[in-house]
This record gives sequence, C-alpha cells and structure tokens, in this order.
Amino acid sequence: MDTKIWHAIGVMSGTSLDGVDIAYIKFTLNGLNNWSFNIISSNTYPYSDEWLKKIKDALHYSKEKLSLIDLEYGEYLSDLINVFRKENNIELIDFIASHGHTIHHKPNEGYTLQIGNGKVIAKNTKTKTIYDFRTHDVALGGQGAPLVPIGDALLFSDYTYCLNLGGFANISFEKMIAPKNYKQETKRIAYDICAVNTVMNHYVNKLGFEYDDKGNIAKSGNLNPFLLEKLNHLTFYKKRHPKSLGIEYVNEKLLPLIDSFNLEIKDILRTFIEHIAIQITYNLKMDGSLLITGGGTFNTFLINRIKNLSSNKIIIPSKEVIDYKEALIFAFLGVLRLENKINCLKSVTGATKNHCSGLIAINN
Repeated sequence: MDTKIWHAIGVMSGTSLDGVDIAYIKFTLNGLNNWSFNIISSNTYPYSDEWLKKIKDALHYSKEKLSLIDLEYGEYLSDLINVFRKENNIELIDFIASHGHTIHHKPNEGYTLQIGNGKVIAKNTKTKTIYDFRTHDVALGGQGAPLVPIGDALLFSDYTYCLNLGGFANISFEKMIAPKNYKQETKRIAYDICAVNTVMNHYVNKLGFEYDDKGNIAKSGNLNPFLLEKLNHLTFYKKRHPKSLGIEYVNEKLLPLIDSFNLEIKDILRTFIEHIAIQITYNLKMDGSLLITGGGTFNTFLINRIKNLSSNKIIIPSKEVIDYKEALIFAFLGVLRLENKINCLKSVTGATKNHCSGLIAINN
C-alpha cells in the first residue's frame, strides 16, 4: 500500500475576530482515500486593537485601499507564521495554506474577498503558499462557502453531523439522494445555519469583555419571547441550501432588529443563545452523533441548550481540534490542491461542478 506524507501550516482568521489560528499538521494518505492527520503544534495570535480597527473599517474601504490592506495583511500574516515556525522549531514543511480574512462575502453578486496576499506570504516565509480558496467557486456560481465539508467528509467521517460554532454556525453531513438503478447514494450537504459569535461578541464587547465566559452572562438574563419570534422568522431560514452568511448580514439585518427592542445586554444574549440552539436543532433531521468544534463550544450554556433540545449524541473533541479544526482543514484543502484533487463540492456550495480551488504562490 502506497503511503504519502505532507507537512503543512494552516492559517485561519474567522469572522469572530478572535485572532489568527496557526497549526502545523502532518497529513498521511494510505492507499486511495484513507486519510489521517496529526496536529503537531498550534497557536492563536490575538489581534491588536490597531488590527481589529483596520479589519472592521476595511468593510468600507475603496477598491484601491483594499488592495493596500491585502498586501499589508499578507505582511502581517507572514510575520506571525515566521514567529510560529521559530517558536516551534519547524523546519520540515511542504507548504502554507492560508484562508486570509474575509472582508466582503456577497456570492449572490458574484463577489467574495479574503485579504492576506499569498504572494507576499510566499516571499516573506520562503515557502510555497496556497490561498484564495473561495473566488473560483463563486465564479462557478457557488456560494464560495462553506469549504470545510470536504475535510469533514474525508477526515471526520465517523460523525453523522459536523457542526462548527464560530462567527457563524455551519453544519456538514451526508444526505441520502434518490437512488439511481436501485443503488443508494449520498452526497455531502453543508451550509451556514445562523450567526453565533459575530453577534454574541458584539454585545459582550460593550460590557468590556472579549466573550461571554461559559455563557454565564447569557445564563443570568431573561429570554424575550418577542425578539425570539422575530429572529426565528427571518427570511434566511426559509431558504434552501446552498446558502451562506457574511458580516454584512449581521450588520444590516440582525443588529438593527435586536437593537430595536432596547433590551439589557444579558437579555439579548439569553435570547440569542436560545435562537441559536433552536436553529441548530431544527437542522438535525437524523439521529446520530454531532461533533461540535469552534470557539462557541466553550460556551457551556449554549452547549447545554443544544443538548436539551436535541436527541443527538453530542461529541466534544479535544481542545486542539475544537480550536484548530478550520486551520487544519484549510491545510488539508492545500494538500488536495497540490494533488489536483477535488477540494470544493458543488453539492455544498451550489457551483456548477466539483472543482479544485486555490491559487499557488511559489517563492522564487
């Protein structure tokens, strides 16, 4: 049996702006499709106040200014990657795969933008870099998101559902489709469910905290049934997949709706957690196991609300997988890109075809 091995660095920055996640991973392929991985080292580098402001302001930048911050953010990521490599004595590496940070995501308008120029990263780290994983899918009529499900299918296939609780909640699972020639078939389905930390952190920040530790502030609040009803009847939830969410949706739809109720922040958090739990459990149509990762996993109150509303077996993996699953899978997308294998599924994004996405920058 042939065995192939890659050593890669995955870089991820999510919409919740917790920081830049960097993970050094060894991937092993035994035979045709038997994949395994080992997260050798990992770290999260929190954003400075200066970078937080730049990223938030970038939503309103001109095209010319976006080009500049794309290069500047590439320099910033390069510095972090070089620090990470030095801290962990990393010498053996085949490539870097960087998601960058999403500034705009408007797939229905044919546009998505992740800053963090890969050519800059490749030059400054002297390492082949794979980046810009979403644009090609959008050009093929897809949502450009979510991209993690190919990793769920090949690296986490033991679970019925894979749920990530980050800036948004997104879910991935195998769905039975109409059999052809009496042969049962499945296809991978994935989509964004609702906002999570993008909304929660917005309000917690007003209280002077980075996040609601274990959901204790939300737990102390009162549920507002009127706001809950309005949230649960937003038109996004009536759409069929493929569908995805961006920060524009939060700023234009969610925050104005929530603010119109003039509630105490603890009551907003309590109500929004109930909303998240309801929307998630509504999407769990099959009994089975639910793997939960992402920063929202540490919100004990939210996890308990999901457990109370769901009949599925909830699986909380190691802290390493919780924190770095997305960085891990973007590194995996990089492996598939180098091997010219499919790393983006049309059943997930709605693109016209399965394809291999990502640009490759070579350090010359």
